Amino acid sequence: MARRLLVAALAVAMALMSVMASAAAETLSWQHVPVPAQVRPQAGLNEAVAFGPGRAWAVGTDAVGREAPGFPLMLRWDGAAWKRQSLPGVGWQGELLSVAATSPTAVWAVGRDAAGAAHLLRHDGKTWRETRAPGGVALTKVVAGGDETWLIGSRDGAQALLRWDGRGWRDVPVPPGSVYGLHILAADDVWAAGATNSGAAVSHWDGQAWQQTIVDGFPRSAVSSVLAVSPTEVWAGGTAGFVGGPPGKPIPPLLVRFDGQAWSHATVPTDFGSISSLAPTKSGALGWVSVVRSQKWGPPGSNPPLVPGPDFLAWNGQSFTEHSEPAVAGEGDSWVLQLAPVPGTDTVWSVGRAAGPEGTFAPRIQRFG
Repeated sequence: MARRLLVAALAVAMALMSVMASAAAETLSWQHVPVPAQVRPQAGLNEAVAFGPGRAWAVGTDAVGREAPGFPLMLRWDGAAWKRQSLPGVGWQGELLSVAATSPTAVWAVGRDAAGAAHLLRHDGKTWRETRAPGGVALTKVVAGGDETWLIGSRDGAQALLRWDGRGWRDVPVPPGSVYGLHILAADDVWAAGATNSGAAVSHWDGQAWQQTIVDGFPRSAVSSVLAVSPTEVWAGGTAGFVGGPPGKPIPPLLVRFDGQAWSHATVPTDFGSISSLAPTKSGALGWVSVVRSQKWGPPGSNPPLVPGPDFLAWNGQSFTEHSEPAVAGEGDSWVLQLAPVPGTDTVWSVGRAAGPEGTFAPRIQRFG
């Protein structure tokens, strides 16, 4: 009798634990994380990179006026709060556009000043210092992966890609059209997301040449983010490029998937918006998709005809779960959402900028996990 009671009690306890765990999983959501008080009004963030639960960087600009370019903004996460980081020797006005790293002691940031000149900063684990940018190149993005660091930019109006060889920046051949994003696995295994006159394009670099595929044939379609999970699973996201239709002329998102043989369109649970970022899980599989200006068709006859759609989509290997960003008092929705996963964890950051009061904009940091 006592044994049966013990078994029954254990069964009840296990059932309760299962229910509690399920409830905890269901309550996980994106949380707003405040920016430092030192960040001035009219600020925004463009990109972030994380190394672990206690270390991350985010870049952008602040104190932007109607005729003032603003100032480079660098934030550091110390495990408890975001803090503004000083930038010794950086006296120019403008913004930091991108940040990437191969390790905590090799972090790069790309900036642009008020005159349009490119700036390149490097962090050695102790301090940020400005280093010489490649001559004649207007830089837009830095990407790291597989112990590689590449730059995306343009030279004399043409696309330019450059690779760090440990001593300097060397030009890499460029696929046709434009490149907006890279996923670097190794020096001879790089995926590029972009567009051509024929539509959205994804290209693969094998160390010798690019092999390009048009993944969506609409002329104004483009992909800006690409994630290579394996040789038989590659994802790319952007916009289908449709213009016209509902009020405000929203455009549909574009998410495509490669299975090792061909590219196909993936269905996402939103009708309009642009996929701005893809983030992997700690195992390297697709984990998150961010969608800016996400909208759905409302019920038939509804006015307005569109309702807000999900800002984040969580992929479990079979389907997407919709997530919305939390409301922030005095601010509107985000119109920049860039994801930065925390290696070795299920946590992911999102940084960007959101609509502020009276036509201004505000920095936005969010975290899941």
